[in-house]
Amino acid sequence: MTLLTRQQIDEQLKTLDGWTLAGDAIKKQFTFKGFPEAVAFVNRLVPDAEDADHHPDITINYRRVTLSWSTHDEGGLTMKDVAGAKMADRHAREMT
Repeated sequence: MTLLTRQQIDEQLKTLDGWTLAGDAIKKQFTFKGFPEAVAFVNRLVPDAEDADHHPDITINYRRVTLSWSTHDEGGLTMKDVAGAKMADRHAREMT
């Protein structure tokens, strides 16, 4: 998988709602009604992340879930990360 250039990253971020560049990763915080919903969201991500063999860094703080995507073995951002962000957004929309 090829690393994205800064220009490509900027272009992709325009297509992602609420995602920001954080070092060599893209990051977003999702807020849910409570802890059970936050955990349910993470559980929805697991099968897709496993299927893609690409996993985000995840932090759960009560009702907030922060995801950070980066392709560590490539040392930065790839289209795998963009796909992961879109997948997470889709699951979040399905929960509302």
